[in-house]
Amino acid sequence: MLKIAVTGAAGRMGSGIIKKILEQDNMEVVAAIEIPNTPLEGKDIGEVIGIGDIGVETKGAEKLESILEKSKADVLVDFTIANAAFQTIKKTATSSVNLIVGTTGFTDEQSKEIVKIVKDANIKAVVSSNMAIGVNVFFKILKDLSPILHDFDIEIIEAHHNKKKDSPSGTAMTAFEVVSKSLNRNTEEIGVYGREGMVGERTKDEIGLHAIRGGDILGDHTVMYVGEGERLEITHRAHTREVFIAGVMRALNFIMNSEPGKVSDMSDVLDIS
Repeated sequence: MLKIAVTGAAGRMGSGIIKKILEQDNMEVVAAIEIPNTPLEGKDIGEVIGIGDIGVETKGAEKLESILEKSKADVLVDFTIANAAFQTIKKTATSSVNLIVGTTGFTDEQSKEIVKIVKDANIKAVVSSNMAIGVNVFFKILKDLSPILHDFDIEIIEAHHNKKKDSPSGTAMTAFEVVSKSLNRNTEEIGVYGREGMVGERTKDEIGLHAIRGGDILGDHTVMYVGEGERLEITHRAHTREVFIAGVMRALNFIMNSEPGKVSDMSDVLDIS
């Protein structure tokens, strides 16, 4: 039985993950973690999320190491915010607990440090900017398609709800990195984040990234390949958060047989690298 701790347990993603874990025969929730000094301290997480008592008390993140030790968790799942998640990753690695992280907005420095933390602690980890299965097939298509359309202009457009804090989205940035790498272009030199004023003609190698925020859009991502007289658009749209949770379940079933000391991603989980 895989023993799982969940951070952001009372949030939209955390609560959905907990509900889905409870449907599995080979998994159990052993810890539910919320913000430091949470007012939910001591309340059964099942009662908090509206499914009835499940025997797991909600705890504040300030006691994370103690929670992980007492619960004997095999893996921690984190879908919170970048700075909080980064601290959680460090403490979880120190506790020798494996990690699944779907949080977005990490800086380049934090992403590099996460790789080092996982390697030094020799734990297993899956870290992905987007856990949706379809999105990761989307990334695979971009990887294979971009070299074929290397002489087309490439633009990335993403749209999310009006509460999203980071921009461009982690998924858009991953798409940008996938396309750039497949074309042997340097992301630091070619990214153009929106356009305003007299910016001059578009350069041959640049890739534009554009963010839309509004209403309750869950997540739309489009990569446009624009040539002379024709345009190809590759789009992924998320209609429900269940698509991300389905990816988490795949990652949970994958992680215990993955390579220790390595940060895997969803292409590893889906075997489409």
